[in-house]
Amino acid sequence: MKTSRTLTAAVAAAFFGMLTVVMPASSQAQGAATVHGHVTNPAGLPLSNGDVRFTTDKNPSAPDAKFAYDFPLDGQGNYTGKIDKPGNYIGVVFQAGNHVDYSPQTAIAAGEDKTIDFDMSRKEYLDKMTPAEKEQLEEYKKQAAAAMAANSKIANLNAMLKQARADREAGNFDAAIKAMTDATTAKPDEPILWEELGDDQLGQATAAQKASRTDPTLADKFGTAIASYQKALTLETAKAKPDPKAIAATQNQLGQAYGRQGKTKEASDAYEAAAKADPTQAGMYYFNEAATAFNANSMDEAAAAAQKAVTADPTKADAYYIEGQALIQKATVDPKTNKITAPPGCVEAYQKYLELAPTGPHAEEVKGILQGIGASVATGYKAGKK
Repeated sequence: MKTSRTLTAAVAAAFFGMLTVVMPASSQAQGAATVHGHVTNPAGLPLSNGDVRFTTDKNPSAPDAKFAYDFPLDGQGNYTGKIDKPGNYIGVVFQAGNHVDYSPQTAIAAGEDKTIDFDMSRKEYLDKMTPAEKEQLEEYKKQAAAAMAANSKIANLNAMLKQARADREAGNFDAAIKAMTDATTAKPDEPILWEELGDDQLGQATAAQKASRTDPTLADKFGTAIASYQKALTLETAKAKPDPKAIAATQNQLGQAYGRQGKTKEASDAYEAAAKADPTQAGMYYFNEAATAFNANSMDEAAAAAQKAVTADPTKADAYYIEGQALIQKATVDPKTNKITAPPGCVEAYQKYLELAPTGPHAEEVKGILQGIGASVATGYKAGKK
């Protein structure tokens, strides 16, 4: 189970150097109307935080000025709202508690759909800036340009991520690997991209293994996936604030890659690291460890990992099944009576499986085993989680 992540956009520093303006007087009328518009900051970009307020006060810049209507700006610098008393209004843009621009006195008629825009990049506005404010504006423009360039790059990388995931889902691993190789070349410091590349490489290696377990290229194919996951882990753990869930997810994938190679010890270490990084999903990671060990015929390790899985998540039915299957290998048979004695915990694990999954895929098998060793098979279980 994986959560598909994407890269986040860059953000330019907020520009707080806009002028505090003095408003002209206005008059008032009555009626109903709607108003909307767009606000552009001095750098020519949408003002994405703040609000637009409307008033009929003669001196809207006065401390006691009353604003009858207040419409917030959205992330694209747009606002919209309804004015139930049409008349002659002044629109005022506020940011960080200060009025930074205004519209001329505007008549808003009953039933009218009025557009009132604010453009702080106009020459008249810029000419009123102090040298310090103009200097701050130029610095903001540089930061905004850098952020826009970064966002364009991130948008392109996210598009590549989306396409690579679709290609991987369709089994087109070559295309997915090509896309994510290009992505890691474009932004080599992003762990998400390396993890995704590892997933594509693991998918290709797994498909090749299913086609032929004697394929001489398998070691290299799995090796490239492992290297990509390790690169992702190195980058993530080096962050000022590493994401534990991201680390756990990558460790889990690393465990899958090692397990496919038959490197049970390395796989186990990866799953243990995943559970440690994200204890909320420890049941799943320990179960994967148990399944990998069981498939490798490492029964002691499978039983131990399964016990960790059910301790972390007591509702995980299949973990009880693996625990029972691993322990039953140590059952003993009395040569005189042919009575089978299961090791401690084995019967309990099987019975717990039936309790949680009475109609599960292994239910009949487990009932047969319990009957064969003379253990009770309880009836009347209610269906639970698998």
